[in-house]
Amino acid sequence: MTVQLNHTIIWCRDKQRSATFLAEILGRPGPTRFAHFLVVDLDNGVSLDFSEEGDKVVTQHYAFLVSEPEFDAIFGRIQAQGLDYWADPARTRPGEINHNDGGRGVYFPDPDGHLLEIITRPYGG
Repeated sequence: MTVQLNHTIIWCRDKQRSATFLAEILGRPGPTRFAHFLVVDLDNGVSLDFSEEGDKVVTQHYAFLVSEPEFDAIFGRIQAQGLDYWADPARTRPGEINHNDGGRGVYFPDPDGHLLEIITRPYGG
């Protein structure tokens, strides 16, 4: 038997805004409804299920492994939207991307302040 992540809940203030933001920035199909969640599906069978928490959302970190062409497309959308981005999770290198493990990576915020990350190589690879 294998153990795989199937889904996780992302708490947010406005699930339509947050789920649509993520789907659009990652170039995914629009979110779908399941029960009271808005769901963004990823290519590896994992879904991100958005649920409204109210005014106080504890921010989390979500990292996405993408191909080099996908990185270019996503990074282009980050820049087109005028989003802040950093090369590091501590946000000490604004306006930069990193080249960790021979790939590229960048961190950026979602509408609720969750720190999103795109990388082209897994860490330690």
